[in-house]
Amino acid sequence: MDGEVRWLSEGEQVSWRAFLRASRELDVAFDGDLQAVGISLSEYELLSMLSESPMGQLRMSAVAALIVQSRSRVTHTAARLERRGWVVRTPAPDDGRGVLLRITDEGTTAIREFAVAHVASVRRHLVDVLTAEQFAALGEAMQAVRDAYAADPTTPESEC
Repeated sequence: MDGEVRWLSEGEQVSWRAFLRASRELDVAFDGDLQAVGISLSEYELLSMLSESPMGQLRMSAVAALIVQSRSRVTHTAARLERRGWVVRTPAPDDGRGVLLRITDEGTTAIREFAVAHVASVRRHLVDVLTAEQFAALGEAMQAVRDAYAADPTTPESEC
């Protein structure tokens, strides 16, 4: 690393630690609430991305980029969902190496049911904890982070 280290100020350190702990606590809370109704947060996120996509399908690599997970982790998650009958994997017609992931009718029914629990969880653990202004500021701040990653050519696409 070149140059002098720009250490975090006391205030920056407090904010960083609050972000780190809260983001981990939220992941645990959201996952726990979804586990209670029969699905993990990573499974829910994958199904929801498919349910919102054109024709209910995406390339596996696109899913990995959308949910910010490695392709191997998406493959494992997809295999679990496939065993439950909620998705199917098929070779991409335009590329023999690619794989399409499609949500099934059963998967669409499941995600609609799980969405009720998920939205209640997001409201309880995040939205209703903050004022409307704080929640809007959080969204703006996180979009600024996303924009910075999108603009950084050294960041691998699968990490954005």
